[in-house]
Amino acid sequence: MSRGHCILSHGFESGPDATKVTALAEVAERLGFTHERPDYTDLDARREVSNVGDVPARLQRLVGLAAAAAARGPVVLAGSSLGAYISGIASLQVPTQALFLMVPPTRMGPMPALDAAPVPTSVVHAWQDELIPAADVIAWAQARSARLLLVQDGHRLERHVEASARAFEELLAGL
Repeated sequence: MSRGHCILSHGFESGPDATKVTALAEVAERLGFTHERPDYTDLDARREVSNVGDVPARLQRLVGLAAAAAARGPVVLAGSSLGAYISGIASLQVPTQALFLMVPPTRMGPMPALDAAPVPTSVVHAWQDELIPAADVIAWAQARSARLLLVQDGHRLERHVEASARAFEELLAGL
């Protein structure tokens, strides 16, 4: 029997087979959670909507998947960058057990500022993130008493895939 279902959302111009979401999927499986990695590449390609694709449609896709999963049991939303943003916003619309956000944008153009349900939340962010200032994420995490891991890396967290996977494992193990 599954302990819950993890929906792992990739970042912009990435994909469901990306290194970070693949590492999270391995952790989820090892800990007895089912998981899925939605593919948003078709929506990210829609540059006529915005320079980061069709964010409202991305959010709608995640909410639909999460609502279906929540009807079957506990849901954990996780994502990287734009995937983290939509995970946070989706948690306000769908019952969510926990959130795992990697390099989350606190602002997304004309979309609402990042917000999230008051659930256990773990954030991994990079001190040298060239897109999202660490200070913004620190303030966001502090306001929610979220667990926060800051690492010496850039926005892609390429040197901290394992550290991110360990942080995700700690979040899931604590549920």
